[in-house]
Amino acid sequence: MKKYFYDFHMHSCLSPCGDDDMTPSSACGVAKLAGLDIVALTDHNSVKNCPAFFKAADFYGITPIAGMELTTSEDIHVVCLFEELEAALDFDSDIQSHRMLIPNKVEVFGNQLIMDEDDNVIGIEENFLTNATDISIDNSLEFVSKYGGICYPAHIDRESNGTIAILGTFPEYPNFLQAEFSDLQKVPEYLEKYPILKEKEIMFGSDAHYLLWIKDRMAFLELPEHESSKEIRAEVFRHLRGEGV
Repeated sequence: MKKYFYDFHMHSCLSPCGDDDMTPSSACGVAKLAGLDIVALTDHNSVKNCPAFFKAADFYGITPIAGMELTTSEDIHVVCLFEELEAALDFDSDIQSHRMLIPNKVEVFGNQLIMDEDDNVIGIEENFLTNATDISIDNSLEFVSKYGGICYPAHIDRESNGTIAILGTFPEYPNFLQAEFSDLQKVPEYLEKYPILKEKEIMFGSDAHYLLWIKDRMAFLELPEHESSKEIRAEVFRHLRGEGV
């Protein structure tokens, strides 16, 4: 068994709130310097920078996970993770019909840049990515599961777009197996106040939008040791699905 240090919630320059310097390649490079072994790229309502992220991660020797930070119809943020890049891209194609397409105001919200692994801009997302989709929190788990993915509420310890802040509690349905904290020091307080969280696996996500926000080794999963990213990723998803090792 080996401790794999992870961050399953990170943005790139595709997210309008993400810094333009937060390219897939730069994010992978800083993650490597931070001592991380497994990193998920989770831009708002899009996975279009994940192909470049996978290639950059291979160069830096870290295991990539394709992901998305989905905004539900209630304006709750949900981390969605996929074992296979192709499944994430299929999910992305489906999500487009569930988005409210409003032109992005670059001067207000920032750029939404699609990159290649060499930091070249290869496209621009024209419509604002962060606004709510028509997928509810109740339907999110089933929707993501159709593509072999897993999902769980993001940064439940924050007022902005957190499920507890918006719903007043952590939902019993759907049966999320995990809950994400952006500040692990708050976990004891939340476990006492919301006992349902004692049944969940507590996950960490930095929600990094800037290179300086990428954290050094805050959390780990203890998994069987493997050499290839594909095998490591398979172990991650067996763990997150509760299948054991």
